Amino acid sequence: CCFVMSKALLNVGEVEKPAEPAAKQPPETEAAGTCGCNKSCNCTKAAVVFSDLYSTGTQACYLLPAMDSDAKTMTFLQEVVDILLAYIVESFDRDTKVIDFHYPNELLQMNNWELQGEPASLDDILISCRATLKYAIKTAHPRYFNQLSTGLDMVGLAADWLTSTANTNMFTYEVAPVFVLLEYVTLKKMREIIGWPDGRGDGIFSPGGAISNMYAMLLARFKMFPEVKEKGMSSVPRLVAFTSEHSHFSIKKGAAALGIGTESVISAFNYEDVLFVLLQGFVPFFVSATAGTTVYGAFDPLIAISDICKKYNIWMHVDGAWGGSLLMSRRHRWKLDGVERANSVTWNPHKMMSVPLQCSALLVREEGLMQNCNQMHACYLFQQDKHYDLSYDTGDKALQCGRHVDIFKLWLMWRAKGTIGFEAQIDKCLELSEYLYNKIKDREGYEMVFDGKPQHTNVCFWYLPPGIRHMEDKEERKKHLHKVAPVIKARMMEYGTTMVSYQPQGDKVNFFRMVISNPAATFQDIDFLIEEIERLGLDL
Repeated sequence: CCFVMSKALLNVGEVEKPAEPAAKQPPETEAAGTCGCNKSCNCTKAAVVFSDLYSTGTQACYLLPAMDSDAKTMTFLQEVVDILLAYIVESFDRDTKVIDFHYPNELLQMNNWELQGEPASLDDILISCRATLKYAIKTAHPRYFNQLSTGLDMVGLAADWLTSTANTNMFTYEVAPVFVLLEYVTLKKMREIIGWPDGRGDGIFSPGGAISNMYAMLLARFKMFPEVKEKGMSSVPRLVAFTSEHSHFSIKKGAAALGIGTESVISAFNYEDVLFVLLQGFVPFFVSATAGTTVYGAFDPLIAISDICKKYNIWMHVDGAWGGSLLMSRRHRWKLDGVERANSVTWNPHKMMSVPLQCSALLVREEGLMQNCNQMHACYLFQQDKHYDLSYDTGDKALQCGRHVDIFKLWLMWRAKGTIGFEAQIDKCLELSEYLYNKIKDREGYEMVFDGKPQHTNVCFWYLPPGIRHMEDKEERKKHLHKVAPVIKARMMEYGTTMVSYQPQGDKVNFFRMVISNPAATFQDIDFLIEEIERLGLDL
């Protein structure tokens, strides 16, 4: 059986493929410049030949801001919208592939991706749009489970389109009045949900949870040693940060970026650890507790951690990038009991709340600290004699100058769903994960990576193909099991049927990490996943 397995592991594509009709081909799209009405009409669209049109360059310009180009611009953009709408509908169709996989060298050769000196025609631009989506991963597909961020919300998508159309910067009220106000309103609401009195405090939307976590570390250092802003790390003693054993790698990355150093991050936290650090003459300044670890979905005991932080006057941060959204659920928010005692919280709505990427918030309990820590008084942006309330010029408290508008997607989805809508969505995902866990925990060929019901939607398991279930040599069994998940994952991608992540962890060989955040997923999709893993791994 070892020989058979080794051969199968080397030949990813040898398992029998399902009948091709199961994978529906994308609907035929109308050629650029035709209206698709199937009857004679006077559509502007029908009269436009995009192969002769250009947006800019040495050729005549036919799109805005060119003169008399309104009609052609609208026709071109309608063509783009038609491409997007067709892709959206296809993405939710279970008969279509999650991915049309090609190896990088193949994909490079299949299309002309090179940049040219001369402008391409608008027809070429539309072809590029179609090609890009043809080979894109359908992250909205109900059977896409590969990342923590999955799904596609229609209101969130509409908000993203509006944001790009407005094309402004978040640094001042004068250039982004509505978006700045919506950020103020939404951050206040999120702080209320955390449990801070009257939603007081501060916060900002950043380019992802890693940056939000780094902001928290930056603020903790400034709070304890404000002189570091001007004099640098040479002015402060050796600092030490604590974090969870399975915390996100961004905690160490933030320490490296801020000059604190990865060796100053200790992946453990209790009274003894703090006392040891103090006896060494170091200064513990920051603790990052995790609410929903990336792999296991585990929640740290926030109340116990906050007691230690209070005793030793250490900044307590909660990395809730993955698990923070459970605060929206009355059924599950108890898993974050004690979060209201934190100094700062990272919360990523682009994960469990399915807000389109990117949407990450850092919430801070102390008002004004971000401004004092980061402001540089750039007088060309933040003039002090403006005719409105300067507190709405939020750019000087950010590390960035240019800051993307991430707020409108979340705000508009919240308006559309209400808090109860988000709650129902989150509860459903956790219900699906419990269904998967209950279905495989005692099923032949499956072993759970850790005992007990998962705290989040992370379900971690090994699939043991028939060929290795009864191996007596434990080391040989472990060696072969390590290769199973990568092969099954590769086959998933080649057939395009589904996508699930895998990884090793510590001394544990590769296992599947199933996470459910896709609102489109159903119990039937979970059943399909189990059957597909078994089909693809049968000959291993």
